[in-house]
Amino acid sequence: MNDNKRVLIKYGGNAMKDSNLQEKVAIEIKKLYRSGFELVLVHGGGPFIAEVLERAGITSEFIGGHRATSTEAMVQVEMALKGMVNGSLVRVLQSFGIKAVGLSGKDGGSVIAKKRWHLEVQGDLEKKIDLGQVGDVAEINTDLAELLLKNQYLPVFTCIASDHNGSDFNINADLFAGHLAGALQVDHFIVLTDVDGLFRDISKVDSLIDHLSVKDIEPLMHKVIKGGMIPKIESCQVALKTGAKTARILNGTQPQQLTDVLISGKKLGTTITSHAQHN
Repeated sequence: MNDNKRVLIKYGGNAMKDSNLQEKVAIEIKKLYRSGFELVLVHGGGPFIAEVLERAGITSEFIGGHRATSTEAMVQVEMALKGMVNGSLVRVLQSFGIKAVGLSGKDGGSVIAKKRWHLEVQGDLEKKIDLGQVGDVAEINTDLAELLLKNQYLPVFTCIASDHNGSDFNINADLFAGHLAGALQVDHFIVLTDVDGLFRDISKVDSLIDHLSVKDIEPLMHKVIKGGMIPKIESCQVALKTGAKTARILNGTQPQQLTDVLISGKKLGTTITSHAQHN
């Protein structure tokens, strides 16, 4: 790996749905790209999936925060993520002069999936609930991503992967990104969301937690870290545990935060590190 800082950005939330914001994110990414950063993007697309499933007349339920995905739903999920969202993102990035390449985990066997079961405790019994084609990351192969980065391309991954038998799975985009960030040993893993970071109390603007070490996370889980923030923090844990140097949650509705942090060195959002920070 060269001396360039390597960054993986998990892109999601309103920054994806709003085309004006999407262009603003692309402008900031172009600044990073032009400054010599090695960049990888990972995205999901929940709202787009909901839209295509509704159009196809397929109902799907959420179990333990995961969308149960039948075989017929999986076809629509892949169409939404790879066809609509990935294609659109690549088009926007290309229009700003960035050599973007649209991929899923299936390409080059970059991500191998395994089936995910939802475990539910009922009394003294633990019940396994079948989520259909919902997966977890089993293995990562970074060869293709490394080849693209070496040649100044920007890989844009969506969170679909196959298992060793060739069955396709939809993987939570945050966790997909965390695993990939770790395997690529990025200098910065950045999760873009719709808030300024992790708050002790979301109703109090001055309660932003600017730094957490991995050991601080467990006591806060389900108390301070709730809802959609859970997979984002878990993805940071995975990334740090498997090779990323730092993880940070930033507000994707303020795209300039990307360059403020990575080029100007400003302290924004919530930074998560493997060890406690010493002043």
